[in-house]
Amino acid sequence: MSRRDYGIMAEFETADRLIRATRAARQAGYRQMDAFAPFPMGEVSAVLGHKTKLVPVIAAVAALVGGGLTYLSQYWMNAIDYPLNVGGRPLNSWPAFIPATIIVSALWLAAAALLTMLIRCRLPRLNHPVFEVPGFERASVDRFFLCVLAGDPAYEPRDVAALLERHGAVAINRLELPA
Repeated sequence: MSRRDYGIMAEFETADRLIRATRAARQAGYRQMDAFAPFPMGEVSAVLGHKTKLVPVIAAVAALVGGGLTYLSQYWMNAIDYPLNVGGRPLNSWPAFIPATIIVSALWLAAAALLTMLIRCRLPRLNHPVFEVPGFERASVDRFFLCVLAGDPAYEPRDVAALLERHGAVAINRLELPA
C-alpha cells in the first residue's frame, strides 16, 4: 500500500514556544497549518487565520427564520385558519405568541450553531493522521502541537522540520496518509 505525506507535526512543551513557532512558520511563508493545544489560544488562531464570523451569522439567521416561522404559523392558525373568538379577545394576540416564538428561535439558533460547527470542523472524524503521533493524547493535557500540512505550496519536509526544531520542538514526526 503506497502512502503520501500529510505534513510535519512538532511537539512543544510550552504555549510560548508554540506561539513563536507558529509566527516563524507564518513568516517563512507557510499558510496551511494546524495547531493543537489543551486550551483555546487566541493568538495562535489569529496567526493561523481562523475566522469565527460565519457561525454567529448563520445562527442568527436561523434564529430569525425559526422565530418568524413560529410567529407566522401561530398567527395563521389563530387568526386565519381557525379563528375562535374567546371572550372577545383579539384573534391576533401577539403577546401570547411571544413565549413559543422565543423558545423556537433559541432552538433553531442552537441547532444551526451546532451543525455549522460540526461541518466547519469536519466532524465527526473517527480517524486522523495526527492520532498516530506518539504522545498526541497529551494535546488535551499539557502539550502543544503544530502541524504544517503537505498541501502548502512552500512545503518541503526538511525545511519545515529544521524550522520547527530551531524554535524548540521537543519531537518532530512526519505524518502520512494511507493511499
